[in-house]
Amino acid sequence: MELIKRYKVLAAILAVVVAVGVGCWVYQLIFGLTVTGMNNGTSWGLYITNFMFFVGLSAGGLIVASSASVFHIKRFKAVAMPAIILSTVCICLAGMFVLIDLGGIQRIWRIVTGPNPTSPLVWDICVITLYLVINVLYLVNMRRGNDHAVSVISRFALPCAILVHSVTAWIFGLQIAKEGWYSAIMAPIFVASAMDSGLALLLCVLAALKKARLFETSRELMASLAGLLATCIAVDAFFIFCEVLTMAYPGAAGAETLALMTSGPTSPFFWFEIVGGLVVPFLVLVFAKNRERTGLVVGASVLVIAGVLCKRLWLLFTSFIVPNVEGAPGIMSDGGWALLGSYAPTVPEVLIVLGVVSVGTLGFMALGSKLLVPATETERVSARAVAAVEPDGDFEPLTA
Repeated sequence: MELIKRYKVLAAILAVVVAVGVGCWVYQLIFGLTVTGMNNGTSWGLYITNFMFFVGLSAGGLIVASSASVFHIKRFKAVAMPAIILSTVCICLAGMFVLIDLGGIQRIWRIVTGPNPTSPLVWDICVITLYLVINVLYLVNMRRGNDHAVSVISRFALPCAILVHSVTAWIFGLQIAKEGWYSAIMAPIFVASAMDSGLALLLCVLAALKKARLFETSRELMASLAGLLATCIAVDAFFIFCEVLTMAYPGAAGAETLALMTSGPTSPFFWFEIVGGLVVPFLVLVFAKNRERTGLVVGASVLVIAGVLCKRLWLLFTSFIVPNVEGAPGIMSDGGWALLGSYAPTVPEVLIVLGVVSVGTLGFMALGSKLLVPATETERVSARAVAAVEPDGDFEPLTA
């Protein structure tokens, strides 16, 4: 437990937050989801937002690791272990948020006894379970040094990583009654933003591990991953532009939803994602010299992660603003009839989310201490030398 021993104070604080989160979760189990900010008008809140967010965060690690075998990108093999650990932890957290959002863990057995095969929610549970199994098998075989098994698993891991984010998107994209969600391009948007946030988180973690002298990543590899991140940001921005253009075109049915996105209650999240999460990071990472500076790469990555979180917020809550109740003057809320949907997370909600994130942080610290080998000075020099001279046929996105 190298990381936990080295950062005892941080580990202790995280443990306290976990304990508080568990206490709030028990409180929620006793009194139900009424202790949250969710209501008749807004049936999904902070838990589902974080579910979408962490499903996306899990993408970058698995895709980078599996690409090393599927596309023979040798440089990516060097970071396969921390990438898979990160992917495993994030998908576990995503699953935890789903269970918490049920309101009562005792209801989980209904998934087995009464599944609806036409529901994307059931598809998502199946794919996430498969995704977790693949991550665990990947970790076990990498730990054992079984390269053949890792190569075989990679062939299934890459399409499964894309599928898990597509199915999550279909939970929203197949809801005809919600104009802001019902879109054929929802799945590509989810996959692209998952690549953004997942790669950004991986870069931040690799930089932190390097500073802690627990795992060495060469500057050349960091720059290569940063170039890939810039490419993914451009793709994500293109998909967002296509969706916005379709909604804004004269006579289009999505004009009202677009107005809410750009100037309504969720507009701060929308504009932060566009400016802070897409434009600024791309302008930083598009230049090769900037990608060689770890501080700039980490800063841009943090902006990307924050931008994708904002995307999850505006995407989820914009469609809840206008109640879709035909023939009624509004919806029943705590204060009587309401004409517009509203939501604000409560203290127990926030503490539960912080507790789950703390569990994930402690889990990564424990797994990282167990599975990652601390880098010696000799290993660091060797890694830089190999990255400089090895002709691995790797691609270099955005080499300008």
